[in-house]
Amino acid sequence: MDINRRTVIRSATGVAALAAFGVAEGASGSAFASTSSSSSSSSTSSAYSLEFDSAAWSYDSTNDVYYQTGKMYVANPAATDYENLSIYVPGAYLTATANSDGTTYTATVNRKGTVGAYSGRTAPIVIPVNTPGYAAQKPATSYNYSSVSKYLKAGLIYVWPGLRGKDSSTSTRSDAAPWGVTDLKAAVRFLRYNRSVLPGSTDDIVLFGMSGGGAQDTVAGTSGDSPLYYPYLRTIGAAMEDAKGRSLSDAVAGVMAWCPITNLHEANLSYEWNMGQFASTGTRASGTWTSAYSTDLAKAWPKYLNRLGLRDEHGRRLKLAESSSGVYLAGSYYDHLIGVITTSLNNFLADTTFPYTVTTMGGPPGSGSTGSSTTYETVADYIAYLNTDSAWVTYDSTTNTATVSGLEGFVNSQKTGNKPVGAFDGYSRGQGENTVFAMGLNAPSHFAPLTRDVVKANEATYATYSDWNSAYGASAYDSDFAQKDSVGKDMAWRGDAYNPLYFLSPAFAGYRRSQVARHWRIRTGIMQGDTASTTEINVALALRNYGVRDVDFATVWGQGHTEAERTGDSTTNFINWVESVVKK
Repeated sequence: MDINRRTVIRSATGVAALAAFGVAEGASGSAFASTSSSSSSSSTSSAYSLEFDSAAWSYDSTNDVYYQTGKMYVANPAATDYENLSIYVPGAYLTATANSDGTTYTATVNRKGTVGAYSGRTAPIVIPVNTPGYAAQKPATSYNYSSVSKYLKAGLIYVWPGLRGKDSSTSTRSDAAPWGVTDLKAAVRFLRYNRSVLPGSTDDIVLFGMSGGGAQDTVAGTSGDSPLYYPYLRTIGAAMEDAKGRSLSDAVAGVMAWCPITNLHEANLSYEWNMGQFASTGTRASGTWTSAYSTDLAKAWPKYLNRLGLRDEHGRRLKLAESSSGVYLAGSYYDHLIGVITTSLNNFLADTTFPYTVTTMGGPPGSGSTGSSTTYETVADYIAYLNTDSAWVTYDSTTNTATVSGLEGFVNSQKTGNKPVGAFDGYSRGQGENTVFAMGLNAPSHFAPLTRDVVKANEATYATYSDWNSAYGASAYDSDFAQKDSVGKDMAWRGDAYNPLYFLSPAFAGYRRSQVARHWRIRTGIMQGDTASTTEINVALALRNYGVRDVDFATVWGQGHTEAERTGDSTTNFINWVESVVKK
């Protein structure tokens, strides 16, 4: 091995071919191949080596675990306190000898060593993406077996990378999107760069996360090897080639996403169509400019949705149509959504033994609110509760099945919006997602062109309201969109990079220009007010339409913004799912 050569990080100008890894396929089953070779330019001033040090393992003899922490996964990190990772390996997968220092070990891969269903050659590698609200993920600074024990006992290899996020920016560095997913991709590339000295299968890398973490692993899972990320990866010295000059990949095999808050480019619109159109208080109160804004956003979403070309499992085109009441509450897409809600409720009835107790959470610490619990003795009692304000559920006791009649009843009873109008890209840049795309420290930015278009089209009307402020106008969006980040990319580029549908839908230029993960498990609490039900539904539909055969999608009744599962616990279910889909 030529170590000097491997520490030189070359840039790449094309999309890396992935046939050798077999981690993604489209409708035809073939990977999108590179159309150009790597550039001959290279970085000769790397601050860190990308070589994994096989002589620096630590060992937990009690639990038979080898581990390393604090390994830089890029050659020119922008944030050394974040861009490092830890790796935890079952002892059976390594053959080690103690070093003379008495504390570390030199180890080689034992490909025949087994734990459960896996060996040192086949063990999947799982990577947590714990980035709520698109925040940073701090790397591990010390070893803690309890945090990884379930995964290692199941024979998985656990890799924990630090990732930058909206809350890790400094006065000299912006860590806003797309740096979080860029760092995640760089960590994946590091593993493949060192695959000859690490146990496990880099063909079977699986990401898992919830909320903003579920969103970022969804973005990473749909954007494998996208050229949109190359300028960012080069800047930090990510591994672009292996020792023989072959392109490396950042595509992954699988994604587990709980409640992914994603599709941010259209989230303002879908939120108002799904929930906002049924509300009349707060920013949606009559007589406010934001009430008119809510209606306009809701009206704009069906036009966007109908352009996506989504189809159901029977190949039927899913579209919204005008309705006699409400905003576009008709059409094949509307019927599909009602079907998803009905299925969720019927799954709940099949899974649940009555009496059933609903517990509501209390308020924040110090509020004096402790929450409450209500027990429903029978299914009929529970259905009566659902129909308290209007009759939107009918129940057949002979089959123990329910039918949902419409969206309004469900939303008013179970899924009321908890965010103001402009739920994601706030009109005053006050929402958390405005910080996700900040141009610098304390500089939240507009990021959603679809929202800007609604404001632009209706600005004259909004200006007639007494609570309107000209600072909310379209020019503020245009100003933010025109700014460029440290890599020289504008908001359109960055927004596309963080939009999974950009890579999955033929409505966007990124369609079939990336490697899409082949295994997906998506779970969401259907009662959450954090995003529209359409968010996860559209990702699942787009994946299936793209040609991904393994999409395990479910909404979970009675649960909100959490690691929602119909039965069992999320960690065990995730581990079992990984075993069911990866190669042994």
